Amino acid sequence: MADDWIRIGNARLGAAIDPHGAQLSSITDADGRELMTDADPRFWTGRAPILFPVVGAPAGEIIRLDGRDYPMPKHGFARRRDFVATRESDTRAVFVLTDDAQTRAAYPFAFRLEIAFTVTDATLAVDVTIANPSADVSLPASFGFHPAFAWPLPYGRARSDHRITFDRDEPGMLKAIEPDGTIAPHEVPSPLDGRVLHLRDELFVPDALVWNPVHSDAVRYGASDGPQLDIAFPDTPMLGIWTKPGAAYVCVEPWHGHADPHGYTGDFRDKPGIFEVAPGGEKRIAMSVTLVV
Repeated sequence: MADDWIRIGNARLGAAIDPHGAQLSSITDADGRELMTDADPRFWTGRAPILFPVVGAPAGEIIRLDGRDYPMPKHGFARRRDFVATRESDTRAVFVLTDDAQTRAAYPFAFRLEIAFTVTDATLAVDVTIANPSADVSLPASFGFHPAFAWPLPYGRARSDHRITFDRDEPGMLKAIEPDGTIAPHEVPSPLDGRVLHLRDELFVPDALVWNPVHSDAVRYGASDGPQLDIAFPDTPMLGIWTKPGAAYVCVEPWHGHADPHGYTGDFRDKPGIFEVAPGGEKRIAMSVTLVV
């Protein structure tokens, strides 16, 4: 673990967060076993980037606002910025990012993004507050979580035995992704077996699996006969699941927003999946991870 990561936890669950990007970088059980990605650079060095103010790829890596183009990388800029970090207690830490000249060059808005991490019993709660300090301009945005969990989990079960089970039926097709990361105009069949996604590498050769909308508020991840993770996302209407074939992680990504439709040239405010925070208002988005033994 890096020396500047902030560690919180109790006797049942530990977590470590990197102030660079407010990135959740480790979750450990009572015996110190790692429940997140090994960040193998052969595959992906990310761990759990915060996606703001966009989720996914903007077409041409730009957003358009009021007739002007602004540069915007895939998944936004928050994951590349240093947050102000405060360890409030042994079990809670808060990270804050506000606008500055650099963010306004890409996203011409005032904002305050707060990410609070709290460990209670065997649950890590992540509570996000997106605040709009402007007195007269609404704040258009998307937000997403991107945690990468160990695949397999460290409990001796085979990688091929792992699955993700949705808490509700998920009828319908999935969104397809173009090679440039934008959302394709066509859809693809769902690979679910009832409510169960049996994890296998070939599912992710094209890219992520995208449920838009997702009907579930939570999924359970792990092998059927061992410790598992319950991942709850009550405030996000979309879900991505992704890995790179052969990697030792699978990402479960609750999203409030998604990549641009392929070829999108409209205003950022009009893009599907964008929400707006009223002047002086705020939007709260939460997720949690619970170790079920």
